[in-house]
Amino acid sequence: MYTKGIKILEATIGIESNKEELLPRFPMKQEVKSLLTDFRDVVEIPYSNSADGYISIEDLEEKPSYEYRGEKARFRGPFLRLTQEASDLRFSLWGNQGFLYRFTLYLLEKKHNIYNFHACALYHEEKSELYVVIGGAGSGKTVYLLSGLEKGLKLFSTETVHFCIADDELTWFMGSLFDNVRWGTLIHDFPQFIPDMETPEEGKEWQKKIALDLSSYKSNSEKIINPKSVIILFPRIEEGRKGFLLYPIKDKRRAAKALFDNISLKLTETVVLYDKILFLGLEEKEMAWARHESVKQLVHHKTLTQIATVLSNPIECWGDILK
Repeated sequence: MYTKGIKILEATIGIESNKEELLPRFPMKQEVKSLLTDFRDVVEIPYSNSADGYISIEDLEEKPSYEYRGEKARFRGPFLRLTQEASDLRFSLWGNQGFLYRFTLYLLEKKHNIYNFHACALYHEEKSELYVVIGGAGSGKTVYLLSGLEKGLKLFSTETVHFCIADDELTWFMGSLFDNVRWGTLIHDFPQFIPDMETPEEGKEWQKKIALDLSSYKSNSEKIINPKSVIILFPRIEEGRKGFLLYPIKDKRRAAKALFDNISLKLTETVVLYDKILFLGLEEKEMAWARHESVKQLVHHKTLTQIATVLSNPIECWGDILK
């Protein structure tokens, strides 16, 4: 068996396969399917018998299957062929919407009490203010991200925002520095972020995405402990909408539920890997209870100054929040 060890934030994972070609390759490429659009770093380390979790892949000419027990996952099937035939390699073992992505979220939470929002984050370094913008695809995270950088905020994460809370200490960890952005968004709304490369022909700019490297805008702080202020936003950005509307979520129970739902989604949802394998998620009862307790602590933490939903258009999305 061929082996490889990797580390993502604090999670360590051992990977083995009977085919070396099936192991993750380093350094990882700057591309839409890359795990670098999920996490700050994916680092190769020596394989260890004391890792947080393990993945085994056997390439065999049989119906693809998997079994999962505790922190060990085993996949069997014609994975070399599945990789060649897949319609979308984001949903593969190593893709940015695939198994390793979700397994890492699981290990960070279970082994290290680090929770993970599907969100972007920006940091005002002089004021020690952290802005966490939470939402799924199409909610407006990229608009907030790029317009926030225009306004001088520093990048803390493009896609996954990590935090750990213990008593009065709330720690935030830097996340991904690459963002998957539609070319149309760059061409029509944020041309200053267009990289020095060929753009799609006119009419196809909304069909293609680019893994945009925003690391030059990153914050000087890779870990923030008890910032002066944390503002969490749930946006809905619509072209053509007039004005900026902000609705604070004053009921802490509603706020905790919204945060819990976001953290839980990528762990618990069923996804189809390689167009063939139904993967049913990684939830555990004890983890769910601990997660809910942690988000309740978060919404009552002294640094959390506001949780709100926002309705706006791209140009006015920040309203008067930054004043």
